Amino acid sequence: MVAFRQSTATAQPVARLIDELAKLPGVGPKTASRLAYHLLRANRDDVVGLAEAILEVKEKIRLCSICFNTTETDPCAICADERRENRICVVEQPLDVLAIDRTGDYRGRYHVLHGSISPVEGVGPDKLKIKELVDRVQAQQPEEVIVFTNLDLPGEATATYLHRLLTPLGVAVTRPASGLPVGSDLEYADDMTLGRALAGRRRL
Repeated sequence: MVAFRQSTATAQPVARLIDELAKLPGVGPKTASRLAYHLLRANRDDVVGLAEAILEVKEKIRLCSICFNTTETDPCAICADERRENRICVVEQPLDVLAIDRTGDYRGRYHVLHGSISPVEGVGPDKLKIKELVDRVQAQQPEEVIVFTNLDLPGEATATYLHRLLTPLGVAVTRPASGLPVGSDLEYADDMTLGRALAGRRRL
């Protein structure tokens, strides 16, 4: 990534902070500049607390060896919960797990792919946690696999690919049928919409 060109009036440490903040998703140069100067004005304890929280996340958070969601313990709390139904909801990102689980309408388990198939971006099935999903389905024989990828072109391509892989294994493969607008990301949907999408899922 090319660093944002700073004015010579900007002190080097501030310029570096702006460049680093601009690497965050959805943060452009102007927003990065505002954040940097906000941190510059903030109380030192608050800034140190933020820095320590970032370091703690990098040091303590890992991927669950079963579902590949982010967790502090392995297996994660969801995979370790024996009360969960023997169903697997396949999602693209850890944020999707949070969005779906907070609805309270789904009591199964999850599998995080960490992306979706997108040839344009050079993301093939081998770069996702798809082989791990197939191995898991073969081992656990779940009642159902819900493919809850985003309703955009990469998400639909991923759902079609998973359907072709998993159906021969004798598992029911379903897809949310309604309630979600095409092209939307799960993390931005409200609880009621996600709940209705789960309830109205269709078999692929």
